[in-house]
Amino acid sequence: MKYRQFDDLSVSEIGLGTWQLGADWGEVGDAEAQGILDAAVESGITFFDTADVYGLGLSEKRIREFVNRTGADVTIATKLGRFPEPGWPENFTGENLNRHVEASMERLGVDALDLTQLHCIPTELLVEYNVFESLRKIKGSGKIKRFGASVESMEEAEFCLGQEGLTSLQIIFNIYRQKPIESLFARAKEKDVALIVRLPLASGLLSGKFRRDTIFPENDHRNYNKDGDCFNVGETFAGIPFEKGLELTARLAEIVPDNVPLAEIAMRWILDFDEVSVVIPGASKKEQVISNGRASAMEPLSKELHGKLKEFYENEVKEHIRGAY
Repeated sequence: MKYRQFDDLSVSEIGLGTWQLGADWGEVGDAEAQGILDAAVESGITFFDTADVYGLGLSEKRIREFVNRTGADVTIATKLGRFPEPGWPENFTGENLNRHVEASMERLGVDALDLTQLHCIPTELLVEYNVFESLRKIKGSGKIKRFGASVESMEEAEFCLGQEGLTSLQIIFNIYRQKPIESLFARAKEKDVALIVRLPLASGLLSGKFRRDTIFPENDHRNYNKDGDCFNVGETFAGIPFEKGLELTARLAEIVPDNVPLAEIAMRWILDFDEVSVVIPGASKKEQVISNGRASAMEPLSKELHGKLKEFYENEVKEHIRGAY
């Protein structure tokens, strides 16, 4: 595992997203969740990303149990803003933001959060409730060490980059979502803001393992949100209709080398951009964690392949993306 700079920290360039350990990806039991976290640290992963709303705190509690059990030295990034109580827009008052921070501290068992991130909050609410000023005050109280924002669109990212004290931006970035390369990377590097990449495998599409008859569990967002019925469609299959995604993935398999798993190539493609600080693929099985970690040891992809993948995106993928982008 290789490591990259994240603010004043050195973190594994591949982290672990723990949405699966809370909700919306089918059932993951306690023992399986602990096995996934064990496999992550054994693979050299030192960065976990979670949120207060993942299983209404379940993901955070499972991470606390893991750290208490193993004593692992990991950086834990959480998020706030989407918890159902008190809900929108009351979540964004200074008083309630502070309560959400304190609730995450308690569930994680820490005296201060390593990083908290605004959880995909529309720009108009960020402005109306002066949310970043509230975060600066909470940081001043010592309850959070750093704050950042998870965003849906590049317009939201640009607004957040203008905020004093911002440590990080979390974005969707993968072979099927290449817009940040031109619209965000240079600006983030100039501002010394870390980039956290979520959904690097487009909800599993880029694993190449799905088929037209693949059935997702009823409580899996790849079932109930495939067309954006419950939240931003971009969070599911990168905003691409599932059947079109299958077609694109079959085409992609013809472009890339066939001696390396497609998922590892997709991960390596992201790591080839040095503006990226950490990639946070999720996992519902420990074998997936181990596979994700292998991308760190791979040689960078060739310039020729990068060129082909850019052309593929421009000519065959971009027109099919739905949702905020």
